[in-house]
Amino acid sequence: MLVMRPAQTADLQEVQRLAADSPVGVTSLPDDAAVLKEKILASEASFAAEVSFNGEESYFFVVEDTATGRLVGCSAIVASAGFSEPFYSFRNETFVHASRELKIHNKIHVLSLCHDLTGNSLLTSFYVERDLVNTPVAELNSRGRLLFMASHPERFADAVVVEIVGYSDEHGESAFWNAVGRNFFDLNYTEAEKLSGLKSRTFLAELMPHYPIYVPLLPDEAQEAMGQVHPRAQITFDILMREGFETDNYIDIFDGGPTLHARSSGIRSIAQSRLVPVRIGEVTKGTRSYLVTNGQLQDFRAIVAELDWVPGKPVTLSLEAADALGVGEGASVRLIAV
Repeated sequence: MLVMRPAQTADLQEVQRLAADSPVGVTSLPDDAAVLKEKILASEASFAAEVSFNGEESYFFVVEDTATGRLVGCSAIVASAGFSEPFYSFRNETFVHASRELKIHNKIHVLSLCHDLTGNSLLTSFYVERDLVNTPVAELNSRGRLLFMASHPERFADAVVVEIVGYSDEHGESAFWNAVGRNFFDLNYTEAEKLSGLKSRTFLAELMPHYPIYVPLLPDEAQEAMGQVHPRAQITFDILMREGFETDNYIDIFDGGPTLHARSSGIRSIAQSRLVPVRIGEVTKGTRSYLVTNGQLQDFRAIVAELDWVPGKPVTLSLEAADALGVGEGASVRLIAV
């Protein structure tokens, strides 16, 4: 059975294997054992901490095949984006250039460097093995962390953001980076993203232009890349758009990928998931797939299960599902349909 749970230091080798195959642009998942170890240690400390508001905590999850011990995916939540340093984005804006005498009134699209999204909770580090991308495992890996947020709202902000990896070609070239960022750094896109993953995005962001960038002055291919999604990040984008995230206002400062934003209270998995008492028994065949979590903290577990559940009634779990979640008869689980 595939189970989502908090990452442990013993997972380091498997996590690095996943990181090595993650797309360029997922800077929160670098192929570096020391950085990944620090990430897991910080997560373990966050799960163990007593928290009454969102601060510097980060929560790193993995999806494990319990039959083999192999990890097939990972994802994370940062409680406060930019807690120790600003979280930079490009904000889409419109400037108006007008001349009353010439009767000219032009609206011009500009990008302004900002840190408007600092302090929001941030979804990061999504990866699922390629042959599982179009399966419920991707839903578990992405939405399971939203169910964790639903069970522990005091640990997170009132709004959530996520940077989606922008478009780059098969050679790792980003038209947006080449038109904007590369003018300020002697680095190609791949080198810049790797450096950001090992160090920090902020020190590069601070050297980006702090004056507005007039989009019509950018090359056509750079304009076309703005808001575009890398093919391997499309599944993340699609899942979160169904959850109620919006794309209109911000883009990533490196590759121009969309930065999604949503109020926590409006996210589907948070607003519509339900706490339900458990019964253990035989599950009727021909049922619907649900994401199910035990709602716990350090012992958090989430699975995909076929359930014959009627809203307002207890849910019947198989013994295998109950064991995977670590729950017994009479306990409560949080669930929502896949």
